[in-house]
Amino acid sequence: MKPNPGKNLFIDVDGEKWARYPIKTHVIKPGENIAEVVERYVRGLLREGDIVFVSEKVVAISQGRAFPIEEIKPSFWARFLSKFVTKSPYGIGLGSPCTMELAIREAGLFRILLGAFVSALTKPLGIRGLFYKVVGKNIASIDGPTPYTLPPYNRYAKLPPKDPDKVAKEISSKINCRVVIVDANDLGVSVLGKSHDDIKEDFVKKVFRDNPIGQSSEQTPICIVRRVEDGGTP
Repeated sequence: MKPNPGKNLFIDVDGEKWARYPIKTHVIKPGENIAEVVERYVRGLLREGDIVFVSEKVVAISQGRAFPIEEIKPSFWARFLSKFVTKSPYGIGLGSPCTMELAIREAGLFRILLGAFVSALTKPLGIRGLFYKVVGKNIASIDGPTPYTLPPYNRYAKLPPKDPDKVAKEISSKINCRVVIVDANDLGVSVLGKSHDDIKEDFVKKVFRDNPIGQSSEQTPICIVRRVEDGGTP
C-alpha cells in the first residue's frame, strides 16, 4: 500500500501521526453492491482502530445516481441559474446546466430559487455559503464531467449518494470497521456519511485535508486511515 503520486502517506493531526493507505479498485459500475466491493478490497488489510474512507463518487455511481450528460435535458431555469455559479478549477459543481438540472431535480426548483435569492442578497455583504444552507449541503456534492475524471465518468454528471449514513453503516457491518463516506478535493473535505456518531468531522477534515486519494487516474476510491503508534510500524 503506497501513496498516490504527489501525495504523502503520513500526516500529523493534533500531535498524532496517521497513515493513509489508498486502495486501488476496478472501475465501479452502477448496480454493484458497494459494501461487497469495499469488503473485497480491504479483506486481510485492516487492523483494530482503522477507519475506512470511501469516496462519495463511487457510492453514488453504484446507486445509479450518475448520468451521461447526453441523457440530461436542462430546463430553462437550469440553463439560466448555472450562468451565475462561480467556476472552480477543481470541479464544475453547479456551473453547468446539466449539474444545475440535477440540483433542481434533487432539491426542487423552489428551494434552488430561494437559495439563489438568499445568496444574491448576502454575497455583497461578504456572507458566503448560505446557498447550500438553504438547499442542503448534499447539493454541494453534485458534480459534472471533467477531463481528469476516469472514463467513462468523464462524460457523466452525478448526484450525491442517497442515504450516505445508512450506506456507511452497511459497509461497516460488512467489514467490522468504522467507515466514513467523504467528498474530498483540493478545495476541501465534506463528510457525507459515517457509521459511528463519535467519528469527529473535524478529524476527518484534518486527516484528509490534502486529498490523499487523488482526483483522476489514481483509481483509489477507498482509503484505510491508521494511527501510527510511537515507535511502532504503520
